[in-house]
Amino acid sequence: MKILVINAGSSSLKYQLMDPYSGRVYAKGLCERIGIDGRLTHKVIDENDETVLKETREIAMPTHSEAIESVLSILVDEKFGVVKSLDEVDAVGHRVLHGGDKFIESCIVDDACKKAIEECIPLGPLHNPANLKGILACEAAMPGKKQVAVFDTAFHMTMPPKAYRYAIPKEFYEKDHIRRYGFHGTSHRFVSKRAIELMGKPASELKLIVAHLGNGSSLSAVADGKCQDTSMGLSPLAGVPMGTRSGDIDPCIVEFICNKYNMSPSECLTMLNKKSGMLSVSGKSSDFRDLEAGAKEGNEDCALAREMFAYGVKKYIGSYAAALGGLDCLVFTAGVGENDGKMRAQICEGLEFLGIKIDPEKNTVRGEERIISTEDSKVTVWVIPTNEELMIAQDTAELCTK
Repeated sequence: MKILVINAGSSSLKYQLMDPYSGRVYAKGLCERIGIDGRLTHKVIDENDETVLKETREIAMPTHSEAIESVLSILVDEKFGVVKSLDEVDAVGHRVLHGGDKFIESCIVDDACKKAIEECIPLGPLHNPANLKGILACEAAMPGKKQVAVFDTAFHMTMPPKAYRYAIPKEFYEKDHIRRYGFHGTSHRFVSKRAIELMGKPASELKLIVAHLGNGSSLSAVADGKCQDTSMGLSPLAGVPMGTRSGDIDPCIVEFICNKYNMSPSECLTMLNKKSGMLSVSGKSSDFRDLEAGAKEGNEDCALAREMFAYGVKKYIGSYAAALGGLDCLVFTAGVGENDGKMRAQICEGLEFLGIKIDPEKNTVRGEERIISTEDSKVTVWVIPTNEELMIAQDTAELCTK
């Protein structure tokens, strides 16, 4: 079976053609500068997950329709294609950022689904319009082909009200659906599911914390395989400080800055989303590798940025262990979580009272599935690479073969 996975952004579109059962990727690529001029970068992947062919093309992409058409065209290209015809593509799975409280799981795209995605645009103003454009473009280019929407918020819809409600007047929740939604849900679901498999115990017997750490970071508390709490909120701005996002702050800071510097709320939120976090603290970069290099060179601001990040993650781990009433497994995933052993060690330092003990030698792992805790650690600490595309492909295959 071959599933085309689409992740449409406002001016970009990522894609992978893959087997949902084996996880093999046949081809993947990126359409950039949609609405400006257009560039397609396409890679053909072999059975060892190595790139064997690469092609970059300048293609006019005034809309997502042209981007989708360029992807479909190169997939059947005589030299760079990986299928003889589009009939070999069984279905298309789409990442959709926000499903609001309407979707607790993935679904086959129909008119009701598209309408609901559109209704959630106020909750996901940057992503949902692009996600919907990707769906509509695929429908036009591949009529009759089944499309599936996989929502980034769906995994977190199992949270109880005590976790997802905000302590603000109830009318804002009932009329405007203001609540904690959480994001990176597809990653959290994939990683928690894999961790449960690796632990070899029933989900009902396991309490996990998943730390999805990268330029965007979030944590989730998982019991019985279901999300009980998560660090991001109404938007991806909440939680730990991130690459360019502030994370949790006192709401009065927004009013103070707006009043003193004559900013609009939107301008202030742009600053908190794109000019804050590690970038603002370090004054150097939002990239954790640059921060590590800067800290080594004696840059105190870079060192402080890393300390603040580790401290923020550590606090969430402690609070979630308390919320779960114990902890069996801690999982690190995503760019920083999978590759930055020093950051993992920094986060876990001082958590021995929870039963977390890191083995320094095991903790040198990068991007590989491995236990990094000591033999006598009461909590098993894992590094598990995430694979959101595979999760989307598996959901798509399951829904389309029912």
